[in-house]
Amino acid sequence: MVRFLVVPQWQGSPAARAMLLVDGAAAIAGDLPRAATTVLDVPVEAGESLGTGVRRLSALLRTRELVAGHLEAGTVLIGGDCSITVAALDTLPGGTDDLAVVWCDAHADLHTPETSPSGAFSGMALRAVLGEGESQLALSPGVARDRVVAVGVRAVDDAEADELARVRNLGVTDLDDPAALADAVQATGARRVWVHIDVDVLDPGSFGGVSSAVPFGVTPAALSTALKELRARIPLAGATIAGFAPRTPADAVDDLGALLRLVGAVA
Repeated sequence: MVRFLVVPQWQGSPAARAMLLVDGAAAIAGDLPRAATTVLDVPVEAGESLGTGVRRLSALLRTRELVAGHLEAGTVLIGGDCSITVAALDTLPGGTDDLAVVWCDAHADLHTPETSPSGAFSGMALRAVLGEGESQLALSPGVARDRVVAVGVRAVDDAEADELARVRNLGVTDLDDPAALADAVQATGARRVWVHIDVDVLDPGSFGGVSSAVPFGVTPAALSTALKELRARIPLAGATIAGFAPRTPADAVDDLGALLRLVGAVA
C-alpha cells in the first residue's frame, strides 16, 4: 500500500502568504485514504537563520528530523513548500546511488545562499539535491547531475542558468510526446526514480492555487500521462506533490481535481 506523508511546512517558501501552503496541504490530505496517511506536526514558528544565508533554518532542520522518522520506501509526500523533497531524499531507504530525480517545477530552484535574492530554501532545493549550498541541508553525497531531469522550468534567474544547462531539461512542449519523460529517465541508467512536482509547473489556465504563477505551463493531463508511462518502465522510489497554496476553501475545491489526478499518477 502506498503511504502518504503530509508535511505542511511553509518556512522554505519565499511567498508573502507562505502560510497558505499549510491550508493547501490540509485540503489535499482531506481526500487521501485516512489509514494510509500520516500528517506531521511541523513547527508553526518561523525559526531562525542560525547565522546562515537560509531563512528559517532552525524550523527546516526540525521538519527534516520529522520526515526522517516517518519516511518509508514508496512514500508520497504532500507539501507544504517544495523543499521537503530534500529532506526526503536525505533519508530515503536504499540511498540515492541508483536514483534519478525528476524535478517538475516552473522555477529552477538552483540558487545557493550566496546567490538567492530571498534567502528562501525552496529556491535552493534542487541545488541542495545536487549536494551544494548550505551544508546543513544539502545532500551528501548529492545526486549526480546526469541523473536529474528538470521538467517544465521556465522561470530562471541569471545565477541559475548555467547550472540548469548542466542537467537534462524537458520543456513543456516535450511532454506532447507521452514517452519523452520515460525515455529521458531511462537514459540516465537509474534503477529507481523520485518524482518531485511543484504544482506551479502546471499552466495557470488549468490550475490557480500557487503563490507565483508562471504562464505557459504543462497541463495536468499531459503531466499525468507522462508520469504513468514513467512508472510503467521504472520503479518509483517515492514522490512529492508540493506548492499548493489556495487563497480560499472554494479555490481549493476548484483545483482538487487536477491534484488528485497527479496523486493518482504517482500513487
